[in-house]
Amino acid sequence: MPTSPPPSSSRPLLLRHRDFRRLWTASTTGRTGASVASVALPLTALTLLGASPFQVSLLTAAAWLPWLLIGLVAGAWVDRLPRRPLMLICDAVSFAAIAATPVAYWLDLLTYTQLLVTALLTGTATVFFQTSYQVLLPRLVDGEDRAAANSTLHASEEAGQLAGYSGGGLLISLLGPAGALCAQAAAFAVSFASVLGLRHRERSVERPEAGGTNLLQEIREGLAFTFRDGYIRAFVLCGAAANLALMAYQSILVAFLVREAHLTAGTIGLLMGAGGLGGIAGAFAARRLGSRLGTARAVYVLTLGTPCLALLIPLAAATPLGITLFAVGYTAVSFSVVAENTLTATFQQNHVPAALYGRSRTASAFVNYGTIPLGALLGGVLAETLGLRPAMWLTVALLPLCGLILLTSPMRRDRDLPTGGSDRSGPGQAVAEEATAGEETAEERASASSRSSVSSSAGM
Repeated sequence: MPTSPPPSSSRPLLLRHRDFRRLWTASTTGRTGASVASVALPLTALTLLGASPFQVSLLTAAAWLPWLLIGLVAGAWVDRLPRRPLMLICDAVSFAAIAATPVAYWLDLLTYTQLLVTALLTGTATVFFQTSYQVLLPRLVDGEDRAAANSTLHASEEAGQLAGYSGGGLLISLLGPAGALCAQAAAFAVSFASVLGLRHRERSVERPEAGGTNLLQEIREGLAFTFRDGYIRAFVLCGAAANLALMAYQSILVAFLVREAHLTAGTIGLLMGAGGLGGIAGAFAARRLGSRLGTARAVYVLTLGTPCLALLIPLAAATPLGITLFAVGYTAVSFSVVAENTLTATFQQNHVPAALYGRSRTASAFVNYGTIPLGALLGGVLAETLGLRPAMWLTVALLPLCGLILLTSPMRRDRDLPTGGSDRSGPGQAVAEEATAGEETAEERASASSRSSVSSSAGM
């Protein structure tokens, strides 16, 4: 059961819920560190190792490749394992991998291969950490507080991203790209400490007995629910197409701004920080847009309308007008993505059965994030064959088209997305009921075998 205290409209969720505050801290610091690395790693490869645009895009692809390789398996594992210890391991692995990069540079041992391995390791840790935290959130926070929790998390993550981008540019100017990675390592250390302080404890999940639910069956259940539910299926396919387009241009963005727009590292950090401001605005505006337009209609506006401003991004240049046009386009994309994610995250937490949530989320992430490394490689190939600026034009032009996929979903007839659980008469319900029954059986076995394992929230 969630460990949230009784709701109080007079006190913000961050002030009245200790565990949510710690989860919020871990999420925000992790996003800050990742944002520093998203500027520092490409610039390290470009300036210290003389990497080509394709090699820079390959670094981005490597960071997201684990979602494609192990995303489905990770979801089933996360549903079986206590989330808190798993998150601690992920933070420790990420800290070690990132901290080794500046050390190797200072010892004159840094290679492009190490950067690739670092991206793969941190990407793998991210798969398990992000899946664990998304499964843990609805267990920490009651249903009526989840909208506020998602809005707060998305806003603070974007604030962390803003600090990482703008601060990353400043750190790179002062310390160099490798030195700036120390800030990311410190962010993972703070995240580790925050997760360590969580009071919430979960029952250890036993491995299925012979003849019980196995790993492949759990993966199939997650995929079956995800693609049988009309709403979830449409969001997944739209997200996959959007991520392909987003990563195609983002993977070559730093190289484009350095070699085509001729901007300095500090200016690049500040401009990307402007995107963080757009994301913060999107997180706070999401609930208001949903109330005024309806959540379904707001999603359409955010996927079909505002992304059209992305066409301003390729106009970037080292002039006041070029910088302004880029800032408007990049900020609009960030606003749209974060606001839409805030609305759909709350919907999915209320819509997907708890027994299937981890598997459904990673089935969605497998498809959504699986296109990201492909998009990164696409951007690199286009940049190598057509040039950086033509590649930017082609990739950003794809963004507004991705929202057309949502026209195939049941929400095309709705003002608002459903606020309850999945349709009891829907095709995914049998899958949900089977998974719930399996979970209850496992819980009964665990309760019978060890009474001490039943505590869900031990005080510290």
